[in-house]
Amino acid sequence: MGITAGSYTLGPESGRILVKTTRAGLGAKAGHDLTIAVTRWRGDATVDPADPAGCSVTVEVDAESLEVQGGTGGVKRLTSSDREEIEKIIREKVLHSERYPTITFRSSQVTGGTESFRVEGDLDMLGVARPIQVQGSLAEDRVHGSAAMVQSRWGIRPYSAFFGALKVSDDVEVQFDIGLVSKE
Repeated sequence: MGITAGSYTLGPESGRILVKTTRAGLGAKAGHDLTIAVTRWRGDATVDPADPAGCSVTVEVDAESLEVQGGTGGVKRLTSSDREEIEKIIREKVLHSERYPTITFRSSQVTGGTESFRVEGDLDMLGVARPIQVQGSLAEDRVHGSAAMVQSRWGIRPYSAFFGALKVSDDVEVQFDIGLVSKE
């Protein structure tokens, strides 16, 4: 059974948004490639499989809600205190969540079909709105996809340590797997 045209509510109760980071620099072996979950977010989608141009999506993310789910690589295992420290750095030094508590994506154009679609829109983060493209697919009542973003386009200076020998790559991937819950 395919998806029916309509308005849908999006949120953590029906899906997940993950942020994937990778390491760079001479000391990259010491760090971890991270999987970070967005735990508080909400969105609205208007979906019409027969008319992609009539589709739209808005998502709001609580910038304080990013939680480290795991890390791969590195010379030692990622501990719970490592996770807490990374989350604090994300809130305070990367996203400045006290000053910019919300990250918002608003679509401007949807093209393609259910098997493969592209959503173009603006991602507003740190008070800066920049265009971004999201690739995805729709199967049954679930939407899967990803977007590649370059942090520096939003004025984010990727985190670094050990005098720049270990740093987070400027390129970050955002992945999603979301069930569509009808508003009715």
